[in-house]
Amino acid sequence: MARLTVSKKSLLAEGSDKKFRAFIHDFLIFAARLEAIREGFGTLLGLTGAGYTTLMAIAFLEGEEGVGVHSVAGHLHLSGSFITLEVAKLVEAGLVVKRPNDQDRRRVLLTLSQQGREKLDALTAVQAPVNDSLFDCLTEQDFAFLQALMPKLVLCGEDALVLLNYLSARRPLPEAESLDMKTL
Repeated sequence: MARLTVSKKSLLAEGSDKKFRAFIHDFLIFAARLEAIREGFGTLLGLTGAGYTTLMAIAFLEGEEGVGVHSVAGHLHLSGSFITLEVAKLVEAGLVVKRPNDQDRRRVLLTLSQQGREKLDALTAVQAPVNDSLFDCLTEQDFAFLQALMPKLVLCGEDALVLLNYLSARRPLPEAESLDMKTL
């Protein structure tokens, strides 16, 4: 019997993890395509993929008053220090405006600059058809299902990463003996 990479019954089909492995491989391929598209959008704006995502998050969250770094970081599940670095680049590029928060002078509020808005508006000529193509295979019901499922997967992913780090620190894998190529 082959070793199983999962033990949860809902992830096994007829006692095998083959469908799980196929799912993970497809998921990784899709994630790589998504990352390449994100990088491509960033490149069109003269940004990295992370810069593009940060700019889009600010646009999505800013509302009438602007949005704080902490809110952007929480929305993207990234550290505040990472977002602070990305925001500094966006401010330097003239795409984001940073101003003091009247409620708490220690914090800042972020909004898109006019140039930032214009660049995102222009990007939609590429962004909309690419996003439509990326999810062309989904029905409205498929999309609603995935949209509801994704926050659960994000939280499970965070928990699994914590567990991996914990288990790796407690029980490092034993060193594998090096293979003697002459005996193969």
